[in-house]
Order: sequence, then C-alpha cells, then structure tokens
Amino acid sequence: MRLISGLNQGYLASALGITVQEALLGCFFAAVLGIPLGYAIGKSKLFARIIQPYVAASQAIPAVAIAPLLTIWIGYGLSSIVVLCTIMVIFPVVVSTSVGVRHIDKDIIGAARLDGAGGFTLFRTMELPLAAPGILAGLRTGFTLSITGAVVGEMIIGGNGLGMILISAQGAGDIRGMFAAIVLLAASAMSIYGIISLVEWRVNREIKEHRFRVFSHSRKES
Repeated sequence: MRLISGLNQGYLASALGITVQEALLGCFFAAVLGIPLGYAIGKSKLFARIIQPYVAASQAIPAVAIAPLLTIWIGYGLSSIVVLCTIMVIFPVVVSTSVGVRHIDKDIIGAARLDGAGGFTLFRTMELPLAAPGILAGLRTGFTLSITGAVVGEMIIGGNGLGMILISAQGAGDIRGMFAAIVLLAASAMSIYGIISLVEWRVNREIKEHRFRVFSHSRKES
C-alpha cells in the first residue's frame, strides 16, 4: 500500500510534518490577532459594527485568489503560506471569541467584582477562562481550514509539504499517491480536532466547577 510504503520511506511523514507545522503556525498567529479582536467585538457594539464587515469580507475571497497576491507581496516560501493560513483561520477565531465573550455569565462577573476583581485581573482570572470554550471552538474549526490553506498554499506558492506531494502525484498520474496524501491530511485534521475537543471538554468541566465555587462563596458572604 502506497501510504504504508511512503511512511516507511519517510517522505510522506516529512511532508505531513511540514504541512502541519504551517497549519499550526497559521492557527497561532490567528489566535494572537483574532482573540483580542474578538474580545473587543464582544465587549463593544460600536467596535463590532465597524470591524465585523471587514472580518466577514476576509472570508469571501477564496484562498486560490489570495495566494498569488501573497507571492507578489511577501515572496515564495513559508511566510506566504503561514499568512494564507492565518487569513483563513482568523474569521472563526474572531467570531467564536466574540460569541464566547457575549455569553459570559454576568452573575459570575458580578460576584467577582464584589470580591474586588477588576480591570486586567478580572479579564485574566474570569473573562478569559469563561470565554475559553468559544475560543477553543474557533480554533477547532480553524485548524481544519488551516490545513486546507497550507495545502492550497503549497500547491500555488510552492513548498515541501503534502500539497507538493499531491501536485507531483497528479502530474505523474499516481492516483494511489494522491489518495495516500489525502488520507494523511484527513487523519491529521481529525487528530488535532479530537485533541482540541478534549481540551474544550475539560475546560467546560472546569468552568462548571468554578461557577459552583463562586456561587457557593457568594452565598456564604451574604
């Protein structure tokens, strides 16, 4: 089987590692940019009205149209592919973060304020953890898009990942090689999706326990 032989020879595993690295870097930069932006949108209706149309517009442009522009602006290589992945991931991160912020339990925030929390302390200890499920949901969805962005980027911009394997296999009429690359892409996306889902489940459990402790403390104080 081509998948097993490719893994044994090492070239498929190496290509997979490059593609996953590009996708993870795209997710990282999308989180760095998207979480603060989503938080601001969730907290300010005025800011949301100004920014949301531009964030939505970023999703209307297909990756195959953005990639050639990136080669002109940035050049060929890793940087262009990571930027492409970031553009594809930032929308779900921003939207999920803003929804998570808007649905933070106001009773918990009120109880924290009564205990003296405020400003950055309130954000760090209460708002960010409570919005974490929304943030993780955005990253969970975004990673699959980031994999797509990495592959499209490799096919158009160039690289040594699975996108290049697909192009090479297509040029040689190697259907088995194409299927091997596709199976690896699907398996990697499913694996990361499952890991993030597990973290999300754990965070939700911690939030429920934290909510119970906050309300128990509030009752004792009253």
